Amino acid sequence: MRSRRLLGVVAVGSGLLLMTTACSSSTTAGGTFTPPSLSAPTALPALGNELNILAWPGYAEDGSTDKAVDWVTPFEKDTGCKVKVKTFGTSDEAVNLFKGGGYDTISMSGDASLRLIASGDVEPVNVDLVPNYKDIFPDLKDQPWNTVSGVNYGIPHGRGANLLQYNTKVVSPAPTSWASTFAPSGDKYKGKITGYDTPIFIADAANYLRVAQPDLKITNPYALDETQLNAAVDLLKAQKPLISEYWSDYTKQVSSFKSGNTVLGFTWQVNANLASADGVPVNAIKPKEGATGWSDTWGIAAKSPNKGCAYAWANYVVSPKVNAEVAEWFGEAPANEKSCAETANKDHCKQFHAADTAYWKDVYYWTTPIEKCLDGRTDVKCTDYNAWTQKWTEIKG
Repeated sequence: MRSRRLLGVVAVGSGLLLMTTACSSSTTAGGTFTPPSLSAPTALPALGNELNILAWPGYAEDGSTDKAVDWVTPFEKDTGCKVKVKTFGTSDEAVNLFKGGGYDTISMSGDASLRLIASGDVEPVNVDLVPNYKDIFPDLKDQPWNTVSGVNYGIPHGRGANLLQYNTKVVSPAPTSWASTFAPSGDKYKGKITGYDTPIFIADAANYLRVAQPDLKITNPYALDETQLNAAVDLLKAQKPLISEYWSDYTKQVSSFKSGNTVLGFTWQVNANLASADGVPVNAIKPKEGATGWSDTWGIAAKSPNKGCAYAWANYVVSPKVNAEVAEWFGEAPANEKSCAETANKDHCKQFHAADTAYWKDVYYWTTPIEKCLDGRTDVKCTDYNAWTQKWTEIKG
């Protein structure tokens, strides 16, 4: 793992897409919905000569960030597909950009994928046309954030957990629970706690309450009825005075731990790795309540004129060697089982729990909240992403 990565990235557009996943679709029982009627190709489309990629920073490197980090150029040489890459800082920004058109493929986290599936902006994929799909870890396939009613809408790319990071010289005793970031336990670190700057952060509070307040009967932190949502929002409002900053640019979070302005809070494993590499005494844990996380998927635009190149990219970027390179550069677990033999750091997959199925059992991957409860309840209406966005505005004041 490099001690510096993507230092030129400035993340996050200001616009939020206020929409529900029911747009252009209908909901069905069991926490699912019916997307627009679209079909996957039965044979590989003609290759073409162009590919427009919308991706998280670090997923489609072309040597412009670091000359030594480039898997776009070899793809162009191998396929003849000329690649243009646009990066985004949050899933909200990604959805806004992708719906505007002009992109052929997108790396979708679960809090973006369902919105794009429901609106018909991405189409089903034929996994048989992606040979490397067979080597994807089984527990990443056919999941609620990439598959609807048995239909696949993307190729899994990688995953990670959202962790609790703390300064080992300042925070004592060492925390084991997310309670350390909320009042009253977190009061001793008032003004030095950090959170993630997006409405989906409400799920982190809900996940804590899932264990801390079992009477709320939360079983899925993305399936919250009005009472459950209000409980999570109240928890975050009470936490707000303890917050030093909400971050969306991971480099700023790392800098905040380096300066001492932040000593405790929400993090990614890569943040902890970078801070440690700079001599900051930090540790990152998955607390006893479990955690939220991400599992990203490559989706293909329904209106793309370059689907041949999009399929070629999907197969290429999850091939063992390239998926290993991306995972190490970005700081996550690869999706391809064979990538673990290809990493430069032979401990990478162990460090990021790539093959540790048990580790992921209590990691709740980002998923878009919708009115039809994702936990299967049919006697109540759950709150959708619109409601979460409005509540997030209230929380931040």
